[in-house]
Amino acid sequence: MQDLIDRFKSGEQRALARLISKLENEAPDREEILKKLFHLTGRAKILGVTGSPGAGKSSLVDQLAKLIRQRGETVGIVAVDPSSPFSGGALLGDRIRMGELSMDKGVFIRSMGTRGSLGGLAKTSKEAVKAMDAFGMDWVIVETVGVGQAELDIMHVANTVMVVLTPGAGDAIQTLKAGIMEIADVFAVHKCDLPGANRIATDVDIMLDQQGNQKDWRPPVIQASSAKNIGLSELLDKVIEHYQYLKDNGLLEAQRRERAKSETLEVVDYRWHQLVREHTNYPGKVSEMLEKVANMDMDPYEAASSILEFVTTNFDWNELTNPGLK
Repeated sequence: MQDLIDRFKSGEQRALARLISKLENEAPDREEILKKLFHLTGRAKILGVTGSPGAGKSSLVDQLAKLIRQRGETVGIVAVDPSSPFSGGALLGDRIRMGELSMDKGVFIRSMGTRGSLGGLAKTSKEAVKAMDAFGMDWVIVETVGVGQAELDIMHVANTVMVVLTPGAGDAIQTLKAGIMEIADVFAVHKCDLPGANRIATDVDIMLDQQGNQKDWRPPVIQASSAKNIGLSELLDKVIEHYQYLKDNGLLEAQRRERAKSETLEVVDYRWHQLVREHTNYPGKVSEMLEKVANMDMDPYEAASSILEFVTTNFDWNELTNPGLK
């Protein structure tokens, strides 16, 4: 593994690809890799691009990445595609649309399947973002599989979230739904050369006005078209402006600190879950409690309390901090 890390640190993109594959496939040395990446992260600007299917997110990401490259900065792209219901793999449609970018050595594109995740991102998407950040990419753009009312995971990954709306797709109504307005830092009315773009932009502006001064940052609403090359530079400028706003007001550091804490608790939850699960693999107190619930002799809440009490008094605490240590 050390050879892979060394090649990764030297800037070899093949090593980056291999490392992300290990993370995505949950290789045995996955945690060791993440430990080595941790102190290398925190430098990239992370932009999340989300919106309903068919909004043209991939085309927009493609054009924004080209603009970033014109400014001399490198870009990593995590494109989350719907998973195949048969193989579980990504359909790789985004990589096809970004064919020209894939030839640029300053761009790295990774398509990932959702693998059953309902939050708009694959479970390992955050780890791919970390890898690209640690690799030294100036920007990491995360394109989600699509946003509705529940696919809001991107707000826990990106510094700036761009919500992409399109004319004629019912998005004016979609924006009224809980969650959509709250996650957007920038609104992009894409395909603005189509009829109805002005109406959507106006509707979103009105809804933002109705929110009042709840936040110091008022999300701008930019009309853009990848096909006609309209509004793209302005859109990128607004993303950069938002990033600078976060930085100047100490919100970027606060965001980083909060996410680091949340990630730690996620790891604790995961290891605790593993710890309890181990007791279900052989006869004992935990299995007995589960059987009582199955037989309707005990309710799940009483059983859960008993299981937690048993596990906390009957395991080596070193196992929580050093899994596998005997």
